[in-house]
Amino acid sequence: MCCTFPEFRMRPFRREDQAEARRIILEGLGDHFGTIDQNMNHDLDDIMTTYTKAGHEFVVAELEAWMVGTGALLYEDNNLGRIVRVSVNPNFRGRGYGEAIVKHLIRLGQKNGLGQIVVETNHDWNSAIELYQKCGFQPYERDDESLYLRMDLGIEQQLVPV
Repeated sequence: MCCTFPEFRMRPFRREDQAEARRIILEGLGDHFGTIDQNMNHDLDDIMTTYTKAGHEFVVAELEAWMVGTGALLYEDNNLGRIVRVSVNPNFRGRGYGEAIVKHLIRLGQKNGLGQIVVETNHDWNSAIELYQKCGFQPYERDDESLYLRMDLGIEQQLVPV
């Protein structure tokens, strides 16, 4: 008997995703930092306004009826994008969904003519660093708290595979 693979898809954020997307992101932050500072993360109070209506991309990954993850691509200028809010539901981590989200955001950046995408993460968040490097990002700066990575999206570069 062979396995069946449930439907997995990426789609744009919808208003009805608000509570679950916020929960997944905050849970991921809590898992890493041990606590959530309630004075931070106000962008998650209204994802539609902060991201989608502001002209950025915010996507959710779904597996059948489950939201397994989130991610956003901010358009900072005509040539530069920034990936933020990549998070995977703890019940689905370690299965490649984070990589699928990041690669989807890279493809959106390529499609929309970005020349470079950057990402910032805590320099001790090893799983995030490994994810971004696996997707082709290279470190370019480090400070006391963060590691900064970038990917150049030259015209000659092919689309990132799924």
